[in-house]
Amino acid sequence: MAGNSNLRRPRARIVAAGLVSLSVLIWAGQAQTPAPPPAAAQDTQPQATASKNSPEMATRDTTPTFTSRTNLVLVRVVVHDRDGHVNGNLQKEDFLLFDKGKPQFISRFSLEKTTERKAEAAASEVASASADGKSTPEPAPPGRYVGYIFDDLHLNFGDLAQSRNAAERHLSDLPVTSRAAIFTTSGQVTQDFTDDVAKLRDAMLRVQPRSNLKPGTDCPDLTYYQADLIFNKHDQQALNAAVQDAIVCANLNTGGAPGSAPDPSMIQAGQSLAQAAASRVVSIGNQETRVSLKVLNSVVRRIAAMPGQRALVLISPGFLMLDQQMDEYEVMDRAIRANVTISTLNARGLYTMIPGGDGSQSGGNLDSLTVRSQYQRDSSMVTDGVLGEIADGTGGTWFHNNNDLVEGFKRTVAAPEYYYLLGFSPENLKFDGSYHSLKVSLKKPVGLTLQARRGYYAPKHEVDAAQEAKREIEEALFSRDEWRDIPVELHTQFFKSSDVNAKLSVLARIDVRQLRFRKADGRNLDILTVASGLFDRNGNYVTGMEKTVDMHLRDETLAVKLNSGITVRSGFDVAPGSYFVRVVVRDAEGQKMAALNGAVEIP
Repeated sequence: MAGNSNLRRPRARIVAAGLVSLSVLIWAGQAQTPAPPPAAAQDTQPQATASKNSPEMATRDTTPTFTSRTNLVLVRVVVHDRDGHVNGNLQKEDFLLFDKGKPQFISRFSLEKTTERKAEAAASEVASASADGKSTPEPAPPGRYVGYIFDDLHLNFGDLAQSRNAAERHLSDLPVTSRAAIFTTSGQVTQDFTDDVAKLRDAMLRVQPRSNLKPGTDCPDLTYYQADLIFNKHDQQALNAAVQDAIVCANLNTGGAPGSAPDPSMIQAGQSLAQAAASRVVSIGNQETRVSLKVLNSVVRRIAAMPGQRALVLISPGFLMLDQQMDEYEVMDRAIRANVTISTLNARGLYTMIPGGDGSQSGGNLDSLTVRSQYQRDSSMVTDGVLGEIADGTGGTWFHNNNDLVEGFKRTVAAPEYYYLLGFSPENLKFDGSYHSLKVSLKKPVGLTLQARRGYYAPKHEVDAAQEAKREIEEALFSRDEWRDIPVELHTQFFKSSDVNAKLSVLARIDVRQLRFRKADGRNLDILTVASGLFDRNGNYVTGMEKTVDMHLRDETLAVKLNSGITVRSGFDVAPGSYFVRVVVRDAEGQKMAALNGAVEIP
């Protein structure tokens, strides 16, 4: 039995040079927004070479790489009007961008629009055709992927239970074109992308607090914020408050009269307890923050491998960062380049301060309770601010200080209808890892507010061209956008050898008239790379293949190929089922790219 499928829904887009092998692991998939292509092929680019004895065409599995010359910094900007509606009517000339206070030339500019409604319309078309008894159309691809990250390293049981219940209600009406996944910052619970709500609900029920910092278990009982003041900042007021708490919780002042001043030896013992507790809390807090950011980075890489609109929701009470800012900005930079928004939901809701802490925390005198309350207020502002930074920096929504968590999930999942992507290449950039503050503004800001990242870290070394190229081709492969810089037709054919086995062929017919050939030794030279990816009905990457075609064509052969084109076939052994196909074609000399989508149903 055989079948074929053609591609639809073309969409133009400027893409950059970049070509790598298709050795993609689901958890290691990386994506990066391409840099602008150079005007012409450079001498440092890999080029086809020819001799009189060279075959005119040869297919191989070795992949050339293409050099990226710019250190492109990308800034995602969401613009709201007075009523909170997203603005999508601005042009490049309306924006001003500053790096460390110095104006920058915006070399990249695009207005991106969500594709969620288009995907839902396609799904409705499929459902209607099936209901009317018409021929079975191509299955509608998932249009949106949302990953829910429960910060079990910082959530307490009460906040976790409330947010979990709200998430369950929210996911009960998962759209047919959406796929959801559950992750945790501890990595203990994972449910990969699926449309099975029962699996998602089961995963959430397995989420529980995993922090090693449990209130009421230490003497004195310190927060990460107060411990940092004592251990790293040598704050005497914070230490004195901790000493008073230590004297009470360790019952060090048993020999004195009620209300009498503690013995100096007791104060010394209290200081030892406080400093030891501060050291332990800082060590654990640092590790848990570092792990949370590393997992968040990994989840960004994971969702970047999904072929559609991508969003993450971090459910957390917030957390403190001491020296992990570079890890935070690495997460935001990766998310922007992979076209992933990260929204944040503060699970504490409308936060109410309990003076001196809750009943699980140790006591102290009035002065220490007052100081502790102040630290609680300061800590909540700082940790909540981290959630705001991540959301602003990636174009997401920051939901906080509100008890309606169901509404919070609704808002954080709803992607902005439009956002702007600004890119610039810093002049004379030093590879020193230094922090660069960013500011984006409008020339005419009347009634408009901006949401954008606040800075970035310079790289510590020049970007490796091969690694940059890998990220670029992966972004093309795992996108849903269709690019037609090179005219390409995509067809699929299958043959069932049994009820459980099938051979699937993916054919890319390439019109070579748009290619730029380089003349050398009487031959016309170019290199084509054709990467094919296969995805299941949930958009999960199944397998892939890459073909590289070296062309050393004589003039008479080129004349024939200009009329007939070139067809590259990739074959896969698959089981029956629904598959989505993605093909990316790249030529070396002209540095043009085509990217197409297809679908096939193997009964």
